[in-house]
Amino acid sequence: MAGVGILGTIIIGLLAGWLAERFTRSNHGLLTNLILGVVGAVVFGWVVSHFGIFPRGWIANLVGGTIGAVALIWLYRQFKR
Repeated sequence: MAGVGILGTIIIGLLAGWLAERFTRSNHGLLTNLILGVVGAVVFGWVVSHFGIFPRGWIANLVGGTIGAVALIWLYRQFKR
């Protein structure tokens, strides 16, 4: 996550994972929320960078992390079936 630092990345990852958990009505723990949020943000950042969009700042990374985490939860549920 560009420009927010390690502590910012952890905070944004926790928030993004928690938001994704609420949107998908899942029940995960704190560590899973952090992992989903950070990995989701990285995946989202990678995908949108191919379109020439580079999210910068707290809000952009929170939105991107949440979208990415929701996508990861959705993918996990598809493979679980």
